[in-house]
Amino acid sequence: MPEEKLDEAVEPLSEEVPETEEAEQERETEGSLASEETPAEAEPRPDERDEGPAEEVDELTVLRQELEEQKAKAAEYLDGWQRARAEFANYRKRIEKEQKDTIKFANGAFIAKLLPVMDDFERAFQTLPLDLMSMTWLEGIALIQRKLQVLLEQEGITVIETEKQMFDPTLHQAVTHEESEEHEEGQIISEVQKGYKMGDKVLRPSLVRVAKRTSGNE
Repeated sequence: MPEEKLDEAVEPLSEEVPETEEAEQERETEGSLASEETPAEAEPRPDERDEGPAEEVDELTVLRQELEEQKAKAAEYLDGWQRARAEFANYRKRIEKEQKDTIKFANGAFIAKLLPVMDDFERAFQTLPLDLMSMTWLEGIALIQRKLQVLLEQEGITVIETEKQMFDPTLHQAVTHEESEEHEEGQIISEVQKGYKMGDKVLRPSLVRVAKRTSGNE
């Protein structure tokens, strides 16, 4: 038989040959395995499912920690700023007080130089003859003394009291200690020279005579 006819006769036979049972079972097995593996591969692994939320929790914790740190720093800076502000306010008050005290001290030093002028006026009027008391020019001098006294009062200058006062070494300077039955021991007998204060500061102490215990009472 020629080869061409032989091939034509074989082809229909090969197409009509049924599958064997083993081939069919093998094909079914492969299909079932493919169907089983597909969902398993499509489903994410447990560690892959949890990775997103865990990272979000860690990031939130870090942000909270950083926020607390920034709050602590802000509170520290605020406390330091308030302390520095209070210290500066106290420093400014102290400087202003020192400046005022310096000005007051300078004024006090100048006024202390005027006190002898007041002493001269007072001594002049104490020793003035009676026949000159009616002179017109004397009234002018008295007016000058009064202006000087008002000027001292405006600067806060006050006279230190001595009449019927007990001797105070912070305000008075004893010229003599004399026996006196009319005064208590340590009481001021009389004033020799007036003393002056500028506020609480003594510009010049009063010169006074002080009583002491009599010999008969010892």
